[in-house]
Amino acid sequence: MIKDTIVDGFNNAPHRSLYHALGLTREEQSRPLIGIVSSYNEIVPGHMNLDKIVEAVKLGVAMAGGTPIVFPAIAVCDGIAMGHTGMKYSLITRDLIADSTEAMVLAHGFDGLVMVPNCDKNVPGLLMAAARVNIPTVFVSGGPMLAGRVDGKKTSLSSMFEAVGAYKAGKIDENQLCVCEENTCPTCGSCSGMYTANSMNCLTEVLGMGLRGNGTIPAVYSARIELAKHAGMQIMELVKKNIRPRDIMTPAAIKNALTADMALGCSTNSMLHLPAIANECGVEFNLDVANEISEKTPNLCHLAPAGPTYMEDLNEAGGVYAVLKELTKLNLLDTSVITCTGKTLGENIENAVNKNPEVIRTIDNPYTKTGGIAVLRGNLAPDGCVVKRSAVAPEMLKHKGPAKVFDSEEEAIAAIYGGKIVAGDVVVIRYEGPAGGPGMREMLSPTSAIAGMGLDKQVALITDGRFSGATRGASIGHISPEAVRGGLIAYVQDGDIISINIPEYSIELEVSDQEIENRKKVTEIKTKTDIKGALARYAAQVSSADKGAVINQFKG
Repeated sequence: MIKDTIVDGFNNAPHRSLYHALGLTREEQSRPLIGIVSSYNEIVPGHMNLDKIVEAVKLGVAMAGGTPIVFPAIAVCDGIAMGHTGMKYSLITRDLIADSTEAMVLAHGFDGLVMVPNCDKNVPGLLMAAARVNIPTVFVSGGPMLAGRVDGKKTSLSSMFEAVGAYKAGKIDENQLCVCEENTCPTCGSCSGMYTANSMNCLTEVLGMGLRGNGTIPAVYSARIELAKHAGMQIMELVKKNIRPRDIMTPAAIKNALTADMALGCSTNSMLHLPAIANECGVEFNLDVANEISEKTPNLCHLAPAGPTYMEDLNEAGGVYAVLKELTKLNLLDTSVITCTGKTLGENIENAVNKNPEVIRTIDNPYTKTGGIAVLRGNLAPDGCVVKRSAVAPEMLKHKGPAKVFDSEEEAIAAIYGGKIVAGDVVVIRYEGPAGGPGMREMLSPTSAIAGMGLDKQVALITDGRFSGATRGASIGHISPEAVRGGLIAYVQDGDIISINIPEYSIELEVSDQEIENRKKVTEIKTKTDIKGALARYAAQVSSADKGAVINQFKG
């Protein structure tokens, strides 16, 4: 064990003196030291219950003969950060979380880790850290919130953002907006639809890094506390068997995660996070594999914002394991991969049952025969862009229309609310990419404004920024290369015709090559000069979106 080099022997007497300063007995020092990475804070609704999860993990570790030691990780609430400067900081925290966790783990020599994340960047950041430090690790999230109820119907945060658009359009009054505001988010937990947090917590199960129910057991259920205790116990088994993250997150496991992503209809942010995790694992990840998998993977779930079901419904229907069991019927998964249970994926899901085929469609009755996410390419995005096609209305799968171009999210929102966007338009928001933003803000506010005003089946939106998992409609993000790095999106003008064909994975600017060359000679690329601190460092170092918007561009 790592502990042996830090605790045992005469040379380590100074270390032991500091452990005594912590109140650790000789008996505790003699056991495996298990770091518990707590993402608890009092500003993120998905994290306000993590203190209880952490206490349960500590108990589980101690019950199994280990010594639990807690240290923190930061987390940002993307919902609270949405629509203002705060969103520039969301994505960069993923790397800050990975880096700071690496520093804490390697500085203190833990034998194993239990990661306790929940929300959007917190989960992939800790998965990246787990791969990087590569000591036995298990994850247990805080769980999703229960769906809200407005006018007798279940609802979630995406509806809340759309309600603002409906209010601006005069479709609801201030009183109804207030009713929505007070009833949409009724409990702690990660937002109740298949948004980014829940997407990544579900994919953590698929990757083999979390126990059954990690992605779906609601935050307020006592079963979540039991799960945390079992995670604490299980880390001791992983330490004993020396099963490590890179033993688990293999190329086959990452492919399984991408396959499940398609079936579940996960957030487009997964197409940033899976490449970033793969990078830390030393696994090659090409965006084109997404379409290859999508072509043969049916979309089985339509959770909010794609449909009227929520995480609590998925949990009651059998959870992630039931979805995986359906996928095995078409031999779409490698079930031989090892997981944090110490068993193979096949062994884990052997007894899984789909209890509600309305929530988890059967393999012979999918929503669509293709997966929930598509990667488009064309002259506008030669390195790729991403759309959650499971949340696109059928009539918008193919769309051609004139561009309305904006150099920031704020400009676009003002135009939408000002009635300047009409049916048929393609809204273009640029200089919001990883480097150009910097920070690659989520465009939930403009997409929700479009949906709330009833234009989501008539208007498309493309951006070098990204989208919340709560976004629906023909919203195409991650345009690569981004504007600040000379991507064609920097040269689009108002009125240019943009052609989108999601079934054929294409996106084209219908402007002649000669005209594009002429524009490049006279158009100045806009760079922000007023950025400081972490944002400035991120802008200088970050990769393009198709590479996962990562800082540490290395393989394992």
